[in-house]
Amino acid sequence: MSDIQNLQAYDPFADLGDSGDTAEQKDYIHIRIQQRNGRKTLTTIQGLPKTFDQKRMLKIFKKDFACNGTLVEDEELGSVIQLQGDQRTKVHTLLTTEGGIDRRQIKIHGF
Repeated sequence: MSDIQNLQAYDPFADLGDSGDTAEQKDYIHIRIQQRNGRKTLTTIQGLPKTFDQKRMLKIFKKDFACNGTLVEDEELGSVIQLQGDQRTKVHTLLTTEGGIDRRQIKIHGF
């Protein structure tokens, strides 16, 4: 009989760092989407470097993407920028082209 190879244990979420190590997560900029009610969504940006002014970045995002947004302070995650709508790709391109951030430092989550 042949061995069945595809029944080995595989964890697709192994790279997410379930160990609770926040130092590893702070190296990345996480862009997530959250479903609100109906078709409404929120885009959250977490982990921007300290060299960026959060309020100024929020103002740039709001003006360039023609959406509303807010800055939320969280105990665990620090400051998180929330934007209305699905702005993930726009945020990614703005941060890589204008912000000078390496695209490998940005993780896009959702759908």
